[in-house]
Amino acid sequence: MDPIAAAWPLILTAPRVSRRFGESAMPSAKPVLTAASAAAATGIDHRISRLTIAPLDLAALLCSRVCHDVISPVGAIVNGLEVLDGEEDEEMRAIAFELIRKSAASASARLQFCRLAFGAAGSLSAEIDTGDAENAARGLIATDRTSLRWEAARRLAPKNVVKLLLNLCVVAAGAAPRGGIVTVDMTGEGGDLGIRVEAAGPNARLSPAVSTMISGAEPETIDGHSIQPYYTALLARECGMTIEAATTANSVTLTAMRPASRRDR
Repeated sequence: MDPIAAAWPLILTAPRVSRRFGESAMPSAKPVLTAASAAAATGIDHRISRLTIAPLDLAALLCSRVCHDVISPVGAIVNGLEVLDGEEDEEMRAIAFELIRKSAASASARLQFCRLAFGAAGSLSAEIDTGDAENAARGLIATDRTSLRWEAARRLAPKNVVKLLLNLCVVAAGAAPRGGIVTVDMTGEGGDLGIRVEAAGPNARLSPAVSTMISGAEPETIDGHSIQPYYTALLARECGMTIEAATTANSVTLTAMRPASRRDR
């Protein structure tokens, strides 16, 4: 059995919970599994698994992230309805209706994306159609400033791999806040399956906090803003993959694959 998988239940159920990396939540009599020993045993850098965050805290932070994403369009709908309630000018009413229409579409797209990226996608089955993932990503990412170029062939892929793919899309899109092109591709099959997501746009870059999270390094804190890249790293660990980021002046490329596949390439 993978040593991290064996130690993970002990970490999650430890009596003392810390939100910082590197602080043991285990009783002092029990040794803490280090990243170095895990890497030596498995060939995978499991530093992200050292975070002693309780399952309920993880669920709460993910819920906060979903609420943060949805509250803006929902608030706009409320504002539009308030305008309609007391406005008689037809031009203003038309503007309010358009605001409600766009905001409702945005809220729906964000919820559908979160359902696949963070939730069980309506079932506990082992595989998800990547066509559904493409539709969800396109609804969230494709805007007037950002276009999505989906080059991955449609297939059934393991659920956590699809969730990892979608979360990497969020990380990549966030690296190009001024807009650009997000390109998505999946290569290989089975144990050689790999993911590649590139964001190309003016001054595209990863923030230091996001770089820290997805690399598995030790950030100071985890909150509602940083939970998404942390969750992305958790998904990579569950898939037996590592994430690497390559940057140029105007692009960020994220790849996720198993260490053995990287060595072969």
